[in-house]
Order: sequence, then C-alpha cells, then structure tokens
Amino acid sequence: MFSDPDLHRIEKKVKKYVDKDRFEHVRGVTYMCAALAMHYGLDMKQAMIAGLLHDCAKNLSDKEKLEICEKKKIPVTSIEEESPQLLHGKLGAYFAREKYGIDDEEILHAIEVHTTGCVDMSELDMVVYISDFIEPNRKKIPCLDEARELSFISLEGATEFILKHSIDYVAVKNQPLDPHTVDAYKYLLEKNH
Repeated sequence: MFSDPDLHRIEKKVKKYVDKDRFEHVRGVTYMCAALAMHYGLDMKQAMIAGLLHDCAKNLSDKEKLEICEKKKIPVTSIEEESPQLLHGKLGAYFAREKYGIDDEEILHAIEVHTTGCVDMSELDMVVYISDFIEPNRKKIPCLDEARELSFISLEGATEFILKHSIDYVAVKNQPLDPHTVDAYKYLLEKNH
C-alpha cells in the first residue's frame, strides 16, 4: 500500500499481529488519517503512522491487556479494569514505542487517546479519533454520514459530534463510560459554544 519504507515496514509488521478484519479497519483509518491530514495541512506521514498503529494492541485478550499493564507498570483506572478493551490505546502507545520504534510524542499521544479522547486534543489526536469512527469500512450507523461530512468542515466540530455520539451510545448500552470522554466533550462544548 505504501511507497514510503517506514510506512511499508510498519504496515507489514502490524499485519502479522492483527486479524484480517482488524487489518482492513487499520488500513481504512490510515487512509482517512492521510485524507484529513492533507485537508487540514498537517503532517501526512505522522498521521498515517498513528493510523497504522492505533489498534496495534487491540487483538490482545482483556486478561493479556491487564497483565501487560501490571508487568510494565502502566496505570489502570477502575473504569479500565472494568472494561479492559479501553486499555488498547495506552498499550498501543506503549507497543508503538517499544516494538515499532516510534518516539514521536505526538503520534504516541494520538494512539493513546484515540478511543476515549481527552481534554485539549491536538489536531493529530482529533484526526486519529475521527478517522477511527468514519473510516470507509465502518458499518453503517445513523450518524455516520453527518460525522463524515463534519470531519472535512471542522476537526473540533467532528470530534465534539463523535464524542457526544459515543457518550449516548455507551449510556444506551448501559456500559461504563470513561471520564476522559465526558471531560473531552465538556471541554469542546465550553470552548466552542
């Protein structure tokens, strides 16, 4: 897929560690990261590396996620303990650094917060967060078209919209909600309204 040797190397390695469906998702996210980075004048390679690696820890079992966090002294919140799938962002950033040799703090942060969001997200954080939601392989959901449209109008607007959708979705499913998501949403709401 990539002519850049760094991107090609990362893609080949990621393909070994994730299942086929996850790999197609990763490629879709990487494509959207490139498109949004180009649209907003951001570093495209940086965005594509973050897209390629955002789910590099996703295929681990919940038990493995918790064990690695304990072993590597990665802090785990009570919400993450209850819903260990949320840890794949933190672990993804850890793996990106340790297994893929990424030392760009902006890329690592974007990977870490791509699931929950955070207060005062950078443009790269928002690009990865949005791309994870709107990528071309995403199953059709009612607000997907609007999110895709918004993503090319305003990174903050699209991020706020997706955060709100995530909060509503988790509430309907009666699942635990990571406070970072609520804080990120409130921050953008106060900043832009």
